[in-house]
Amino acid sequence: LPGHISFGVHDVAIHGNFTRKIQLKTPIVSTPMDTVTEAKMAIAIALEGGIGVIHTNLTVEDQVREVMHVKKYESGFIMDPVCIAPTMKISDLDTLRKTSGFSGYPVTEDGRMGSRLLGLVTKRDTDFAADRSSPVNTIMTKAEKLVTAQEGVDLLAANKILKESKKGKLPVISGQGRLVALMSRADLQKNAEYPLATKDERKRLRVAAAVGTRPADRDRVRALVAAGVDAIIVDSSQGDSIFQHDMVRWMKQEFPELQVVAGNVVTLRQAQNLLDCGADALRVGMGIGSICTTQEVCACGRAQASAVYHVAKYALSRGVPVLADGGISSPGHIVKALCLGAGAAMCGSLLAGTEETPGEYIYSEGGVRLKRYRGMGSIDAMKKGSDDRYFGAATALKVAQGVSGTVQDKGSVHRFVPYLVQGIRHGLQDIGAKSVDDLRERLYSGQLRFELRSPAAQREGGVHGLHSFERRLFS
Repeated sequence: LPGHISFGVHDVAIHGNFTRKIQLKTPIVSTPMDTVTEAKMAIAIALEGGIGVIHTNLTVEDQVREVMHVKKYESGFIMDPVCIAPTMKISDLDTLRKTSGFSGYPVTEDGRMGSRLLGLVTKRDTDFAADRSSPVNTIMTKAEKLVTAQEGVDLLAANKILKESKKGKLPVISGQGRLVALMSRADLQKNAEYPLATKDERKRLRVAAAVGTRPADRDRVRALVAAGVDAIIVDSSQGDSIFQHDMVRWMKQEFPELQVVAGNVVTLRQAQNLLDCGADALRVGMGIGSICTTQEVCACGRAQASAVYHVAKYALSRGVPVLADGGISSPGHIVKALCLGAGAAMCGSLLAGTEETPGEYIYSEGGVRLKRYRGMGSIDAMKKGSDDRYFGAATALKVAQGVSGTVQDKGSVHRFVPYLVQGIRHGLQDIGAKSVDDLRERLYSGQLRFELRSPAAQREGGVHGLHSFERRLFS
């Protein structure tokens, strides 16, 4: 129900919590589904203040590559830039540029990080090279002509050098001339454009990854941690299993600083069991996603509002946030999740159809631009490996707990998420809460009031009484 407004919408703070130690300036998490989150989505969501979870329907090597792509995308100091040898042909550099996505490369003695810096080659150097079979050392800017910084320089000083020199890249070298780091002007521009970006202590974008509970997944976790992943989500439709208990305990023992998100759960007993194992956050929801049929097929689950409220109240008493996972189809649903105690909302269908999701666009017969979207419990997804999420990896007969479908094009995350954020802010303002923390205080003090809506009230709360109308989400 509405509260008293004594502040502007721009004063509303919507900072949320992903885990015990990871805060978000935007309480939105992209779900680990193979039609929603890979590196491109994780980068976009992190830049907008949320965090993305790379799905597990990938080989270990591919999932690690996606995580590393996010961690390398933007950083104050690039600690492991892609280096090239002076003998590399310009044609080979063209191929490398297409696969890596970078425009400038340090040239070192052996083509590896940590060896002596010989020069720097950028797209400007290669654009006018007629002979593409020539080695890069014939066109590179030699080290003695480069603007460089010495090892030990801090971020502010390095930023100042880049700005004053008006260069695109700043190599950081040791006293012996060895390359120890690289800084990019493009990163400074991204910092200015995305002030809410979710970053770690080294100014790299944060990213999470999903794993299963099989013994082989322990090797996956080790590889992901080595790649710099910030959090691991144990991906299971029913999280209170001996398999997940063992997995969570092992991760917290092996990597004490690693943030572990367990789930999914909908009851206090499930939550207690996983928190006792050391989980740093819980995913709440079972069978309520738009493409999920678990409740229909298995007759097991719980209404999402009840699940989030009860689990969140218990989890917060132990200092652990929860993620409302499923059923989110509008900014109003995110507001409801926050009102019920969630630290953030995990979104699948809401983000599906954006430019950053995996897959190509298709067109309907009427010319509507669409993208494919499927549940991880669908037969198509199970065939790629997600059947382990439903404890069905060893069964001959696959029972679907989800469907495959299409969703309409929503444009870029960089336009869509700001619309969601503004909707959340307006929701909190109408309720009279200036922040998510204020909202939670009102919830548990009894100031925040809820009222059941009848079917008639639900109809009145939507568009009605019109012959036709056009819905535009934002302008």
